[in-house]
Amino acid sequence: MLMRTDPFRELDRLTQQFFGSTGTLARPAAMPMDAYRSGHEYVVQFDLPGVAPESIELNVERNVLTVKAERQPDYADGADVQVSERPRGVFSRQLFLGEALDTDNIKAHYDAGVLTLRIPVAEQAKPRRITITGGEERKQINA
Repeated sequence: MLMRTDPFRELDRLTQQFFGSTGTLARPAAMPMDAYRSGHEYVVQFDLPGVAPESIELNVERNVLTVKAERQPDYADGADVQVSERPRGVFSRQLFLGEALDTDNIKAHYDAGVLTLRIPVAEQAKPRRITITGGEERKQINA
């Protein structure tokens, strides 16, 4: 139901870890994510520590969920920064949502630096029991 869209994310993370970051990335940084099914909904959690809730954008278009957030520096422009290891700037992630998910009823909650999305399974995709009728009358077969 849920798929990652960036197969090179891990390579980018390792490159940044070994060679460092220039501070301005050519493309948005990826955000760590967990996704699991719990009953009749999928739960997706994104780590966004230090991100103001008003800087988070969620959009769904044609079953593609886009999460975008921005982390600003805590220090003033003229500050003499000694170490800057925490990632800043724009973070973005896209997920392809399956047709079996109800994208009109996604719920989002942000607490303690974790954005939690609850995506319900669509009613038509939920398992259901089908009643079988007929067969009450017995027939004799002649061979």
